[in-house]
Amino acid sequence: MKKYFSMLNLTLILGLAILMLIPLCLKGPSILAQEKSREETVKLPSPAYDSAVSIERALAERRSIRSYKEEPLTLNELSQILWAAQGITEPKKGLRTAPSPRAVYLLELYILPGNVTNLPMGIYKYQPQGHKLVKIADGDKKAELFKAAGQAPIKNAPVALVITGLSEKAQNPTWMYLEAGHAAENVYLQAVSLKLGTVAMGGFKEDEVRKVLNLPEKERVLYIMPIGKK
Repeated sequence: MKKYFSMLNLTLILGLAILMLIPLCLKGPSILAQEKSREETVKLPSPAYDSAVSIERALAERRSIRSYKEEPLTLNELSQILWAAQGITEPKKGLRTAPSPRAVYLLELYILPGNVTNLPMGIYKYQPQGHKLVKIADGDKKAELFKAAGQAPIKNAPVALVITGLSEKAQNPTWMYLEAGHAAENVYLQAVSLKLGTVAMGGFKEDEVRKVLNLPEKERVLYIMPIGKK
């Protein structure tokens, strides 16, 4: 009798283990990899609040740069660029480097690295709170972005920044476009200070770019900004 109950318990345990494994098997390796990537966060280096380049000099030297050296960007440089675009400058109220109508903050920033030191390829979403990146996809997504957008500077740039707008949060549809312009100019000026180059691109097939980023319907792609060393 004891032997019978021992076998029964073993059978029940094995059955429960199989039931727990079935959902994982049905998901498949690609979905499991995506779920794992969503959990990965990268704490960015603290931004600098001063430099040897004055705002006047940065304004005078600002240009649209479409070709870049074959050199990697550092996490410090990427951190500074993201802070300039949407970094928090007043923690209590959550105010940021770029103005937003009624401080609603309608933008999202995505990073698609191709050659950034200690940052694997994929898609990362910038979170101003905590100044960090959250990985949302694996793989050479910058190459996919290049194919979708058809803009040559994306191909050889160490990283591409994609600025999107949350249309459902905007009481006035033009607000997110204005806000994107503010953030993009900040990126331009910060790039001058770091001896980097960038260009703001608006000529692309938005639906194709949205597929690469897997964006929801009401999140609009506003700018693509490849960034690299001049």
